[in-house]
Amino acid sequence: MAETITSMSAVPADSSFLFSVEDAFTNEREAILVPCEDDPGVEAWINDCPHEPQKLDRGMGAAMRDGEIICPKHGSMFDACEGGCSNGPAAGMSLLPVEVAVEDGDVVLVDDNYEFLQAGGLEDDDGPSSTSNIGF
Repeated sequence: MAETITSMSAVPADSSFLFSVEDAFTNEREAILVPCEDDPGVEAWINDCPHEPQKLDRGMGAAMRDGEIICPKHGSMFDACEGGCSNGPAAGMSLLPVEVAVEDGDVVLVDDNYEFLQAGGLEDDDGPSSTSNIGF
């Protein structure tokens, strides 16, 4: 059964919509929806640069220019419709796809390898835990 991620109108025309999925091994991953000129008008990719562990969308939308997603670390540019990169350190690499479709104006997850978790990213807990009531 296809799960609704968001409406097509919620996908920014020049950036990305961040959402979270879980794979068959219960690994939680972030993914992004980006506008694409090809049908169905949107594509989804795992939110990682294949060159190095680096989020393309850090929670404020991925940088895009002329139909390409820009890696914020090294500037490699990935085709929003096909996921391939032809420049920079990621040249010859491709983003990992997440299959989506558009049904009645909604973007739905149709990839059997993933289960939709939520709109938005995963909560990162990079800081140390503390029971102190003092904030820094």
